[in-house]
Amino acid sequence: MILAIDTSTQWMGISLFDGSLIIYEKIWKTNRRHTVELSPAIHSALLDTDTDRKDLQAIAVAIGPGSFTSLRIGLAAAKGLCLSLHIPLIGVPSLDITARGIPVQDNIDLICLLRAGRERFAAMKYSNNNDKWESVGEFTVVSAHELETIITSRTLVCGEMNSEEKKILSRRWRNVEISDPPLNIRRPSILAIIAYSRFAAGDFDDAAASAPIYLRTVKNVDS
Repeated sequence: MILAIDTSTQWMGISLFDGSLIIYEKIWKTNRRHTVELSPAIHSALLDTDTDRKDLQAIAVAIGPGSFTSLRIGLAAAKGLCLSLHIPLIGVPSLDITARGIPVQDNIDLICLLRAGRERFAAMKYSNNNDKWESVGEFTVVSAHELETIITSRTLVCGEMNSEEKKILSRRWRNVEISDPPLNIRRPSILAIIAYSRFAAGDFDDAAASAPIYLRTVKNVDS
């Protein structure tokens, strides 16, 4: 059983995956209440699915980029469970979770976004490599206006965008497509599936040494 935890932004999520079925998933928007909401949510997930903590084989956690405080809370909870239960930790970049949920297409690139505060995004570009989205280059931090100017080829954009930001990006209608709303949400169930593949391959992270990718460490598009 894999427990997945994503606290990258104000959108939080947890999921349980038994290797065959997603038996639990919850996604909700918190008003900077990660500390008080995460532990009860994990407890409820285990209780509602009649899952004992001893049934957990690994903990998956989104490692960012994202908010300093929210990522720290999620990783601390994941580390605590791993160390107390003596099970492995598997960290997954947050935007890879979004990308994995997008159907792969030919002749189009993908840019995944999550909110970085001050009307800016953390952004990652992906391209189709053997029918899988593969990240290209490094994370950048951009506004919707900046992103609009640097998109020069047909690109699908997905992530935490409001209606005004979608309008800005859609002005390049020949190049930009906006994902449907359900695909714009990071799914903790997808995080769990990614982590389960790594778990099956014996690909774990060092729980004690694992650190999140904070927004302040992400390269700015102007730097």
